[in-house]
Order: sequence, then structure tokens, then C-alpha cells
Amino acid sequence: MARGPAPKPPRAWQRMLSGRRLDLLDPTPMDIEIEDIAHGLAFVARWNGQTRGDWPYSVAEHSLLVETIFARLEPKSPARWRLAALLHDAPEYVIGDMISPVKAAVGPGYGALDDRLSAAIHIRFGLPATIPATVKKRIKAADRVSAWMEATQIAGFTVEEANRFFGKPRPELTRGLDIQLRPPREVREDFTARHAALLSKI
Repeated sequence: MARGPAPKPPRAWQRMLSGRRLDLLDPTPMDIEIEDIAHGLAFVARWNGQTRGDWPYSVAEHSLLVETIFARLEPKSPARWRLAALLHDAPEYVIGDMISPVKAAVGPGYGALDDRLSAAIHIRFGLPATIPATVKKRIKAADRVSAWMEATQIAGFTVEEANRFFGKPRPELTRGLDIQLRPPREVREDFTARHAALLSKI
């Protein structure tokens, strides 16, 4: 009995504004452009958009803050790890931002997709596909400090609630830093400029 043609493998690609066609299931570094990442992240809202103010607080703005906090945590860290901190949520430019309870409900598939995209993004910009666990842990620590600031300043959490969910940050990590709500164009430009500055030091 003759067999029909083999089923085609699943494909989920998106055309980016740069003209690249990014396959989300099998991303390659050659299809990654920083302009696409910066543009996408500048339009992705943190906290599902449930923040005070007239502009959404974007993942791009969050990423800039995390990189700043990471530099305070690790002042002697080389530029490549600061770049890793800036790009820690970069896959969200195509898969969006999900709050933690939703990620848990979606299951391991989301994490696998995130990991594949992260690896392609890292390789594209001269970083190892997988960031060392010690560095990743410190970036996560900076991420939690940023989340605490966002929670208390724009997401409606009390300080006590934020302390319970994210841990109370050391004062020197947040001193002089304030959450900013800005038009996406400004955030996109700052993200791209910061990326270029860090990349030039690697």
C-alpha cells in the first residue's frame, strides 16, 4: 500500500519589520536583529498592562533597569554579562510577556521556546548560547529588585506585599532609581543605544 507524503514539520514564523522571517520553533542567529528586538520590547507591556500612568511600562524599559541594577550588584562584571542582563527578556519581543502564574499554567513548552530563542539571540551578539549559572543567578537577583520597584511604584503593591513576593532589596541597589513611563519611541532608542554601547566593549 502506497504511503502518502510525510507530514511537514510544524512551522511558526513571523515576518519582522527588518524583513527577516523568524521561525519561532527553530530560530537562527542570522534572523535576529537588535532593531526588531528593541521595537518589539518597547511595545510589550509588563504586568499585563496593569500599571499606573498614561504609558505602559514596557519590557524594554524593564530591561534597561535590570542592567543598571545588575551593574550595581556586580560592579566588576565584564560588558558581556551586562549585555546578557540587558537581553535577559529579549525573547519576549516575539512571544510576549507572561506573568509567572500563567507561565506555570502553560507548562514546560513555554520555557523550551524561551530557551531556544535566548540561545539564538545570545549567539547573534557574541554571547554563549547558555549563560553561566552563576551569572544567570545574579541577573535573576537584579530582575527581582526591578520587580520590587515596579510593584511598589506602579503596579499597586504595598511595600509589605512586594517584600513577601520579591524580597526586600538592599537600599543601595535602588537608591536614585525611579520607574519611568515614556513613549515607546524613546525607550526603543535608549535600548538600542545601550545595546550598541555594551556590544562595543566586548
